Amino acid sequence: MKLTWLGHSGFRIEIERAVILLDPWLTGNPMFPEKRRDEAVRDATHILLTHGHGDHTGDALAIAKAQKIPVVGIYDLVNFWQTSERIEGIGFNKGGTVDLGGAKVTMVNAAHSSSIDGKSGPVYAGHESGYMIAGEGHTIYASGDTDIMADMDWMGDYHRPDIGILAAGGHFTMDMKRAAYAAKRYFDFRTVIPCHYRTFPLLAQDASALKAGLPGVRVIEPQILEAIEL
Repeated sequence: MKLTWLGHSGFRIEIERAVILLDPWLTGNPMFPEKRRDEAVRDATHILLTHGHGDHTGDALAIAKAQKIPVVGIYDLVNFWQTSERIEGIGFNKGGTVDLGGAKVTMVNAAHSSSIDGKSGPVYAGHESGYMIAGEGHTIYASGDTDIMADMDWMGDYHRPDIGILAAGGHFTMDMKRAAYAAKRYFDFRTVIPCHYRTFPLLAQDASALKAGLPGVRVIEPQILEAIEL
């Protein structure tokens, strides 16, 4: 399995027979080198979205149309785009599991908000979510944008993820200390990878507080387009 950070909350996840682009915001992302776009999206099989905000959905439609691959995510948003944008989609909802090239992807709860830009302001885009992505003997918890939730208790107990991709930049999501608290209380991760940080000055610029709060856990600060093999 390979996890490759695309900046902000975007990841390229190579697992089983799938190459999943999670929340691919490339165009206008100050952390992403546009000249390496082809490398980031090459051979992608699915686009997986946690919610509708532009810093997560930014390039989803363009990639889906160019590469003729499905957008996967909350039913409301995917169904809207299937109708209005004529894309291929796999819409489902919390508690549902879909098979993406042999990887089993289950939608779980998150605590945030979700909208897309409309002519007169934000437009409802279905609920925000996270995912449990199981394959190759691992389960990844991709938190999506969220704060700590009591739901993390049963999610950790039921799914037993060993890898956490945690939005931890603060201001819009839990910060590094809160992410460490959640990881320690509700999960038994072997590896934690922070995201939704470093993009703007408003967000955390390093994961030192996350590392300090998780002794014995491998906390990896990802680098843009450098694959992490697990």
